[in-house]
Amino acid sequence: MEKILNNKRPLSPHLQIYKPQLTSVMSISHRFTGVILSMLLILIPFFFFLLAMGNDYFDIIVIVLDHFLVKLILYGIIFVLAYHLLNGIRHLFWDIGMGLSIKDSYLSGYLVIITSIITTLFFIMYLS
Repeated sequence: MEKILNNKRPLSPHLQIYKPQLTSVMSISHRFTGVILSMLLILIPFFFFLLAMGNDYFDIIVIVLDHFLVKLILYGIIFVLAYHLLNGIRHLFWDIGMGLSIKDSYLSGYLVIITSIITTLFFIMYLS
């Protein structure tokens, strides 16, 4: 027992020796985007409250949303939403046992990333 406790080797898998894989990075990203989207839910009632306050507040919202940096953030939110939705669908297919091979999981991972980018670009062109 003392030999096990005195062992100085890192626990496996350790971040210093572990090579990130597409599936692990996308899983972490899926959780991260879920947190971002959850925090953004707080803003929805806030915007409805401002809209209910009248035309002056609506004009302020329009001015704020028309700023370049705010638009850039909104485009990022569109990417986060598209990525989280598509990766969630990918996980649902995994739950029913489809696409679990390494080849299929990498193919679906790249498909999620590419489709998220295309969706974001489509909305950027549509909203501009």
